[in-house]
Amino acid sequence: MGLPQRVFYPVHETAARWGCTVSDIAGWAAMGMLKFVTGIPPIACDEVRIAGLVQIEPADILPMFRRCGTGPQEAHLRRVRQLEGEDWLYITAPEEGVPVSIGDLMILGQEVQRFEDVNNLFGRVAEGAGLGDDGDYDWPGMSVEITRRVFEEGLPISQAEWIRELQDWFAAQSETGEFPDERSIRRRLTPILKAVKFKNPKR
Repeated sequence: MGLPQRVFYPVHETAARWGCTVSDIAGWAAMGMLKFVTGIPPIACDEVRIAGLVQIEPADILPMFRRCGTGPQEAHLRRVRQLEGEDWLYITAPEEGVPVSIGDLMILGQEVQRFEDVNNLFGRVAEGAGLGDDGDYDWPGMSVEITRRVFEEGLPISQAEWIRELQDWFAAQSETGEFPDERSIRRRLTPILKAVKFKNPKR
């Protein structure tokens, strides 16, 4: 029996998962394609008292997501919406609103799954081992292994070699020796290679 689906994905982790920037995610959220949530202490919205998980209007905090990096590190929420609510509630106490940083922002796991399915981010095609492309493999663990590999051993001589190494890593973690197909690994590896400007060294 496996673990249930993750409940939250922090915005930074979601950006790494999708190979994009937090500014991209903020833009999609501002256009209604994603929802930001966070947890807040008890507040007053006129006569209503709320606390816990609430939805945030991304347009209210967009300055924090400037691509040039000059935006503020924190914003003060002046309105929130309960997860099952329809109306935005304006905060009356505390008067300055509720402070929030990018690190406080999360996307619900079901939202992440829906966005990936709608935009076919990972294709969900398993050509090699016969397992699902996303949920049946330890992709977060692969990210840790990539970090360890680069930190301790440096970059491999080619993308193909790195893919083979990662397939061996997956096989070693599996009781049955199964591993993802090459295309599934390359899909996640390519943004990392672009970020480090990977080039095959001349031999």
